[in-house]
Amino acid sequence: MTDPKPALLVVEDDPGLQRQLRWAYEDYEVLIAGDRDQALELLREHHPAVVTLDLGLPPDADGTSEGFALLEEIMATAPNTRVIVASGHGARGNARQAIALGAFDFYMKPIDIDELGFIVGRAFHVAGLEAENRRLAVLATATPLADLVTGAPEMLKVSAMVERVAPTEVSVLLLGASGTGKEVLARGLHAASRHPDGPFIAINCGAIPENLLEAELFGYERGAFTGAVRTTPGKIELAEGGTLFLDEVGDIALSLQVKLLRFIQERVIERIGGRKPIPINTRIVCATHRNLKQMIAEGSFREDLYYRIAEVTVAIPPLAEREGDAALLANHFLKKFLADRPGGGQLRFGPGALAAINLHNWPGNVRELENRVRRAVIMANEQLITAADLDLADTAEAQVQTLRESRILSDRRAITAALTAADGSISGAARLLSISRPTLYDMIRELEIDTHQ
Repeated sequence: MTDPKPALLVVEDDPGLQRQLRWAYEDYEVLIAGDRDQALELLREHHPAVVTLDLGLPPDADGTSEGFALLEEIMATAPNTRVIVASGHGARGNARQAIALGAFDFYMKPIDIDELGFIVGRAFHVAGLEAENRRLAVLATATPLADLVTGAPEMLKVSAMVERVAPTEVSVLLLGASGTGKEVLARGLHAASRHPDGPFIAINCGAIPENLLEAELFGYERGAFTGAVRTTPGKIELAEGGTLFLDEVGDIALSLQVKLLRFIQERVIERIGGRKPIPINTRIVCATHRNLKQMIAEGSFREDLYYRIAEVTVAIPPLAEREGDAALLANHFLKKFLADRPGGGQLRFGPGALAAINLHNWPGNVRELENRVRRAVIMANEQLITAADLDLADTAEAQVQTLRESRILSDRRAITAALTAADGSISGAARLLSISRPTLYDMIRELEIDTHQ
């Protein structure tokens, strides 16, 4: 039994073009609408993921008012729909306006069937990825890593690895740039461990001066130094029966690394100024943005300590390398912050804001994204968040140009991944991408993809 064809809604009033487009898209269930009312009826009945829309519709077949009105209604009733707009009227200005209203892409008449088919195929691919992201976001709430919001394959592999090692007693080293979510994963390790009810004690080793870090970690006895007016347990001691998370462990001075190594080996500490050994039973999770192997070579990090804290190493990719996660996380943070904004329940991202989110390279990773969304919730004056509210660049011409560049890069990745999954089979890759084999051949040729690699 074959899978049903995905629905494609074609909004076009020219009978000749209607027949041509119905014939051209044999891989889809093509729905034809000749005006706005018919298009909205088919949209409500069939929920197509992709719509091609001619802006010149009756009763304004020579203008664009009816087409733009329909585009706004589609975006309001089915915001996840990918709308590809075509027009021969004032193409440059219409392109800017269409993308600002939420269109996925813009195409100028006269229509080139192959090129439009390329855009339609990519639109279905992107719609499928986003639908899968939404499904995975729902499933994620049932796992120990419920705070990890992702749909990116790279992060799903990281999540699976964390869940596998969590019930064991091995030490875990999380490697990743600042803001990638190292503490979220550390808390997930704790939640899925054998002692989830024990304390989770976190300390940022890079945020505490070297002369104070030892006291923070190991504690001190009364009178051990000037100002020590009472006996104070350290973070290690407080983590008894739970998990100790040492963030930025690469910033610990060599002199303190020796004492930390002794604790990890013997699971016994002595407070500063104390003589009584204190046994500690705790799971150790470390994290750093530094290259510890390079530090070992330079003599600034102990090799024996490295092998003690890195029985299992988990590399966390930056946000820029997690396909689709920026938009997914942005919506997650928006829901989180709306609770603090009076009357903010209707606030959502406008098309320009979503385009800016997807195009930004996020050097500050998830933390930067969270801060920008918090700012936008405060700054937004309308119901739609703009790129300016996020303090991101938003010029319409740049969006049109960069979206096309982004599409080419995305298509290249998608086709390469499909060819890999299909062991180089063009037919198999075309089925995975839900496009015809001739269309895939054209895309491979246009993108100059080497199918022999």
